[in-house]
Amino acid sequence: MKKLRNQVMLITYPDSLGGNLAALKSTLNDTLQGAVGSIHILPFFPSSGDRGFAPTTYDRVEPAFGTWADVEALAGDYMLMCDMMVNHISRRSEEFQDYLRHGEESPYAEMFFDYDVFFGGEPSQEELARLYRRSDKPLYQEITLPDGTRKRLWCSFSAEQIDLDTNSPVARDYIMRNLKGLGRHGISVVRMDAYGYITKVRGTNCFFVEPQIWGLIEEMESLLQKQDMTLLPEVHDRYDVVRKISDHGYYTYDFVLPLTVLHTLFTGSGKALKRWLAIAPDNQLSVLDTHDGIGVYDADGIVSEEEAEAVIRRAEPHLSYHYKPMDMSKRKYRKSYQLYGTYYSILGERDDAYLLARAIQFFAPGIPQVYYVGMLAGKNDLDFDPADHRNINRHNYSRAEIEAEAQRPVVRRLLDMMRLRNTCPAFDGPLEVAETEDSVLDLRRRHGDAWARLEADLRTCDFTITYGNANETHTF
Repeated sequence: MKKLRNQVMLITYPDSLGGNLAALKSTLNDTLQGAVGSIHILPFFPSSGDRGFAPTTYDRVEPAFGTWADVEALAGDYMLMCDMMVNHISRRSEEFQDYLRHGEESPYAEMFFDYDVFFGGEPSQEELARLYRRSDKPLYQEITLPDGTRKRLWCSFSAEQIDLDTNSPVARDYIMRNLKGLGRHGISVVRMDAYGYITKVRGTNCFFVEPQIWGLIEEMESLLQKQDMTLLPEVHDRYDVVRKISDHGYYTYDFVLPLTVLHTLFTGSGKALKRWLAIAPDNQLSVLDTHDGIGVYDADGIVSEEEAEAVIRRAEPHLSYHYKPMDMSKRKYRKSYQLYGTYYSILGERDDAYLLARAIQFFAPGIPQVYYVGMLAGKNDLDFDPADHRNINRHNYSRAEIEAEAQRPVVRRLLDMMRLRNTCPAFDGPLEVAETEDSVLDLRRRHGDAWARLEADLRTCDFTITYGNANETHTF
């Protein structure tokens, strides 16, 4: 497994910081210089939906974003991560369109997951109730082949995203071929999007089924090791399930931290946070915000159901569904899969609380990822397209907006904190969580004679970062 650069990784769409990949590079090298060491560029391929997550091909860069030369230029300065949608492919892709034209004669006929073959006909209500699902919509798309045969193909997400049968040799070949291509263009890390959904095994919930879940990742990792690349499986579930990924030696996400930090700052109690920091793995990427929402169930077992409900009630005025009608059941804890709003707005647009949240993230185990809206302490975009609640946290910034936002005191301080996280050797060492009263947080990182310390009053959000070595001490 390739070791990731232990510096802040930016998460951004290819067109969200200036309009395209070339503008992204100039923005990072100029206005945001030194704040970022790696970049997760969200899908930059031609796509038919879900803002890039329904790729029609991995062979080309969407012309509106730039070219492979732009990707390679970024790779010259930054470690790059991009997405491989291992669970699905666009219905507009050449492979799926060939299947529609030629039916079972298509070389891609076995690439897609036949819903009826899997269930042996119509599934029972018990079987459907057992499945891990994010919505109540049908799990299939119906198609008609040239000979008139009607088929139902598994479709876990939108109608544009047809599930792959990753057990089939043709689907595996498709994935491996595209992985090789990404490596040739400077991609160092591949995020396996929706990885938990690939294990469709009858009689189970069809999500993260063991031992089947490990087959594809082992095959992909074996290939990528030869190309000096590595994998990041993306799985949303309870922390004890996700912990299995890190226990197998792979990087994983810390999706526990976002809700836990909100709970901590809303209550002034660090009890749950300290419990999580004491057991969180080191080989992870920590987040507070992403292009999706803030996971609720991910923190189950660290943040109790009652505590999570209190977080949701406190955050509710700042969530996307506050701005348009929505089924009231979605406001309940068990129905709240994710919360949609910018982290800055959810914290009441308080600079002190927001900077403390980031300080906690930067001291936490793992490599911190910062979403581009979060990097600019972005507020909820109240003009968002209501077709997707996530758009409240997906504002595209012009170069003029970026330069203006970067002058705000909260953003200037955050960027300086990111630069400190990138350059202080202490963050190469483990985290120490000091024993303190609930309302006080004392986190320390040490490596050699370098050290860094975060001291915070969780009730007031006052905090201090000190750092140095055997010869000198600095206060941030």
